[in-house]
Amino acid sequence: MNELVLPNDTNTLNNLMGGRLLHWMDIAAAISAQKHCNRIVVTASVDNVSFKQPIKLGDVITIEAKVTRAFHTSVEVRMDVWAENIPSGTRVKSNEAYYTFVAVDQSGRTIPVPELLPETEDEIELFAGALRRRQLRLILAGKMKANDAIELKALFFNE
Repeated sequence: MNELVLPNDTNTLNNLMGGRLLHWMDIAAAISAQKHCNRIVVTASVDNVSFKQPIKLGDVITIEAKVTRAFHTSVEVRMDVWAENIPSGTRVKSNEAYYTFVAVDQSGRTIPVPELLPETEDEIELFAGALRRRQLRLILAGKMKANDAIELKALFFNE
């Protein structure tokens, strides 16, 4: 997804407002999730979003969104955000984040999502890491006890 940073998108320093970027990221991620699920999806969570580089007025934003793993009724979507200053020819990575979406029917009830089969080495690595990220999200949300996070425990303890 591409967006042009216009004056109404910026703060008093002529930098893109974080909330505007989060809005655009939510749209790009939702489109990716809907394409995978072929269903309506709703945002369930947004992981830590770090702002590494300011994005300036006039920059072109490119948001690359990709489903990394499908669980029973949810999908994880990874995003990379690039800021490009076309006149100078510079392009920098500004942000990355993971969003989680849940597929729902017309009544808003959760429904199963299609399986995702990773193919490339990068896809396999993102797929494997998704379970650890999911367990961390569930622990932080109070929906899972740390002792039950088998994938996370494997990172710290040899059993």
